[in-house]
Amino acid sequence: MSDSNGEKLHSSYHASIDAYLDELWMEKGLSENSLASYRRDLRSFALWLQKNGGSDLLAVDPVQLQAHLAWRLEQGLSARSTARFLSCVRGFYNLQQRENRIADNPVALIDSPKLPKGLPKTLSEADVDELLKAPDTSEALGLRDRAMLELLYACGLRVSELVSLTESQVNLRQGVIRVFGKGSKERLVPMGEAAINWLQRYIKSGRQALLKGPSSVLFPSTRGQQMTRQTFWHRIKHWAKVAGIDKPLSPHTLRHAFATHLLNHGADLRVVQLLLGHSDLSTTQIYTHIANERMKSLHQKHHPRAELGQSS
Repeated sequence: MSDSNGEKLHSSYHASIDAYLDELWMEKGLSENSLASYRRDLRSFALWLQKNGGSDLLAVDPVQLQAHLAWRLEQGLSARSTARFLSCVRGFYNLQQRENRIADNPVALIDSPKLPKGLPKTLSEADVDELLKAPDTSEALGLRDRAMLELLYACGLRVSELVSLTESQVNLRQGVIRVFGKGSKERLVPMGEAAINWLQRYIKSGRQALLKGPSSVLFPSTRGQQMTRQTFWHRIKHWAKVAGIDKPLSPHTLRHAFATHLLNHGADLRVVQLLLGHSDLSTTQIYTHIANERMKSLHQKHHPRAELGQSS
């Protein structure tokens, strides 16, 4: 396969690039345009390596990577473009390291250019209401999906945490679930009355119809096994379409909505951090400007001197 100016990329690169982009799409739900940009970045880097003595993406060292960054600077590429490139290759090499294809990540000690953080795209409370109401709960699958969506939104779970839930992790009497997050870190998350209600209805009337035999999986697939993240992501997209929601979605959309709506209603940032399972508050602080905007709104509404033009 050749790039736009006819240079041929070594065939061994294609499989690893494709596998990474598939993983990236599932984890972050990136648009086709974003995935195409990431593909161009990886192909451009691979072609640069071929021209400059590198034979394999999996054999890159930090010196080669720094040389490529210097080349990008010479080409006049922007800091935002370079930040995207580093994010792309950092994720690529993280995946290779997790799969034991490489011992060290060549990007590990390279800092990305400092850019202002943007808020993850999310849904309004009205959008979430429409999404939650979309499944047909007269059927076992619809009842399962309604319970999953309610739990995802009520608890701010990652999709991977949701699909791996077992019966023993749910305590309906106390109204909490025990979640194992990244690094197998455990946290207890309250469910709220609506999620408890739908979960009870699903366990009573829907779950047994989906099981093919004894299983501890809380939300089995149509095959009676643990559902994959990919399958549930497709279910989210399906119900969003049914609900008439045409905003960009990702597998984390309801997780972001959970955090955003909690802060909008006055939750403390550290509480949101604990509920999301973030080990570091800095990860949660991407939502800080929501709290700041809310404070400004409250000040404008309630402070006697907030209005402009008052006499002195």
